[in-house]
Amino acid sequence: MLKMIITVLALSLTGGSTLAADKVVLMLNWYVYGEHAPFYYGKAKGFYSAQGIDLDIQEGRGSAITTQAVAAKTVDFGYVDVPTMTKAAAKGAPVSAVGVLLQTNPMAVMGFAEKNIRKAEDLKGKTVAVTPGDSPSQIWPLFLKKAGLKESEMHIVSGDAQTKLNAVINGRADVLTGYPMDQGMKIKDATGKDAYAVRWAEYGIKMVSSGIITYEEMIKTKPDLVRRFMAASTKAVEEAVKDPEGAVDAILAANPKAGQRPTLLEGFKLTAFFYKAPDDPNAPPFRVSENLMTESVDTLVEYGGLDPAAKQKVASFYTNTFLPTP
Repeated sequence: MLKMIITVLALSLTGGSTLAADKVVLMLNWYVYGEHAPFYYGKAKGFYSAQGIDLDIQEGRGSAITTQAVAAKTVDFGYVDVPTMTKAAAKGAPVSAVGVLLQTNPMAVMGFAEKNIRKAEDLKGKTVAVTPGDSPSQIWPLFLKKAGLKESEMHIVSGDAQTKLNAVINGRADVLTGYPMDQGMKIKDATGKDAYAVRWAEYGIKMVSSGIITYEEMIKTKPDLVRRFMAASTKAVEEAVKDPEGAVDAILAANPKAGQRPTLLEGFKLTAFFYKAPDDPNAPPFRVSENLMTESVDTLVEYGGLDPAAKQKVASFYTNTFLPTP
């Protein structure tokens, strides 16, 4: 009997008897591309399992749809455009951001580098492809204002995301609105030619972009799980930046059809540029300032159709509570 007790204690102390890991679903904002590398890297390297999390990463079909899935508690966490989530939360969706990863906004206009469109002024007389109703189209008027341009100084063509992309690839448009690590890489994949992006952040637009969200009940009833998930995600981002090749290999190991390795790698490296906050470039991953969130909400009220009442509820849209202590 004594021998049996000693054996049980030994197994317990050495991890032979462990609690089952929490099964967690993270839904992405879109089909897999370079921006998503840290999550796959973190899973492959065991950062999530070390936190007692059995992670399932699922592709999304747009930030609005992923936000709806989180609000409905169909999935546990979402990686989405935080302004899109903010609009849903302002209308009553029970969701909040528990970490904002992209703090310099990646919105841009981009086209073939060979066209030599390097600054906003170069857009005069050019054809710009846009998708009505998407996030960039809402902030486009602010970019024009900041850049001292008028839409009448260029030709605008409209279409859905693929039509917009095809317009540039086939020469029917000079540039499109979007994100360099997404549409910019798709242009290169399709043509083999480099794309050049005129980033709107360089013209004074300060607005957060992608981050991790969850539903209110999760925050209230499972705060330890949220804390462990964000600890693993923070480490995943920090380590992926140090090993971008390994991060992209993790994507391809999990999803061989995710894309071409060179552009996935280039896309991830481009994404890492946007982690740095304009007001605090040395802040650790996911930790966003009140000032930046306030300015983001103000911009959405003026240009994104957000109810002005949201200005009084900025603190309800995000929290840094579950992030590792700096």
